[in-house]
Amino acid sequence: MKKTLASIIALILLASCSSVPLKKQAEEHRLALVLGGGGARGFAHVGVIRELEKEKIPIHLIVGVSVGSLVGALYAETADSFDLEWKAFQLEKKDIFDLSIFNIKNSLAKGQAIREYVDRHIRTRNIEDLKIPLAIVAVDLRTGSRFVFTRGPVREAICASSALPGVFEPVVYGEKLLVDGGVLGNLPPEVAEELGADVVVGVNIAKQRSDFSQEPPGLLTVILESIGIMGDELVRMNRDRFDVLIQPEVGNVGIMDFDRKRELMESGRQAAQKEIPRIKEIMGL
Repeated sequence: MKKTLASIIALILLASCSSVPLKKQAEEHRLALVLGGGGARGFAHVGVIRELEKEKIPIHLIVGVSVGSLVGALYAETADSFDLEWKAFQLEKKDIFDLSIFNIKNSLAKGQAIREYVDRHIRTRNIEDLKIPLAIVAVDLRTGSRFVFTRGPVREAICASSALPGVFEPVVYGEKLLVDGGVLGNLPPEVAEELGADVVVGVNIAKQRSDFSQEPPGLLTVILESIGIMGDELVRMNRDRFDVLIQPEVGNVGIMDFDRKRELMESGRQAAQKEIPRIKEIMGL
């Protein structure tokens, strides 16, 4: 009887010991979701987040560039993809591109519309108070270096990261003059790595190149296409630094095409679904 009891205890201890490393392995991973820029194509980010949440994949850090910073902040405040989707459906072009306010000397728009949108829909004023850690990426024109907000005002950080050169006015922040983070890379995996992530998942919403054979492009289109080409090349160069790269099919959706929200969200969901098994494998889930 004593021998039998000792055997049972030994088996219990062995089973408990063998389960600890698996649980520890899953807990040790820190996943960063890197959301790139692309204007209206950012609705695809919403679909990706919805799918990750549905599959119970934890997001420990969000890195946002341009529209990725807005979507990232909306989600980081509540960590609720239903709330994110509801707010995304309410987002219109006029909430971002206030092109009716001309200030051609410095830019096509002042960016006041996006400030007002953030004030209405994100109640948490400082980045450090959001539910999910968030890093918002901009570029300092005065030094040519990347500037990453991990603390401070959510509104100013989003406006800085979204300040497309030539379209929106640069954002003055202390001694810095900040513009769109995509200038130095639309998907910066190094930011996630520097902030302690060991699993980096990027969401690339770059579109197919436009065909200008029928009609010459206008000034705004030239600016946006040029930045897009630059960003695509930097994503290609950094491809190997992502553990997983989710690439929604956004086709030729333009940066100001806000009429295809549902289609873009669904594209994000489908693209994420394809990568879920790989993410779970890496995370040990």
